[in-house]
Amino acid sequence: MTEKLVVISDMWGAKRGLWIASYFGYLQQYYDIVFHDCQQLGGIDVPLGTEENIHKAFVDGGIDTAVAQLLKKETKPAHYLAFSTGGTIAYRAALQGLPMKSLTSISATRIRLENQRPRVPMNLIYGEYDEFMPSQKWAQEVGVDLNVVPHFGHSLYTDEKIISEVCLALLEQVTQVVTKKVV
Repeated sequence: MTEKLVVISDMWGAKRGLWIASYFGYLQQYYDIVFHDCQQLGGIDVPLGTEENIHKAFVDGGIDTAVAQLLKKETKPAHYLAFSTGGTIAYRAALQGLPMKSLTSISATRIRLENQRPRVPMNLIYGEYDEFMPSQKWAQEVGVDLNVVPHFGHSLYTDEKIISEVCLALLEQVTQVVTKKVV
């Protein structure tokens, strides 16, 4: 039986997410993938879809709405791969009891505002120059490790090199599970 992987987009959702097809290309043979568009989860519908307007809509209740929707939609344990705002949504949902086997979050924007960590294996990935990266002090206080990639900024998750490395780690995770079951 294949493992389920829930993928949560960045704030742009499917609108600017051509890069996400690369993740699916690597992972779809090994995972049963469910995709959630961040904007749909958050009920985001702004007339002028600028970065500033979309961000404001998420901060002004969209993140909370998205967390509530995710908790309703996903009731069985799964692995999660989430990008930017999607990482924030997945992290907060895990804190509220979302059944999660693991969380790979790349460039999560607002987890630095949380004061606890979900009790789930996590890989929190940030570019060295990401302005939204939590501080090392926060990471120590909350009890998480940050995986910092040199020479990259916030949008590192759209880079093919990073995509292949993240997918390789996820594939190793699922093939180890399969190997353990066979042995």
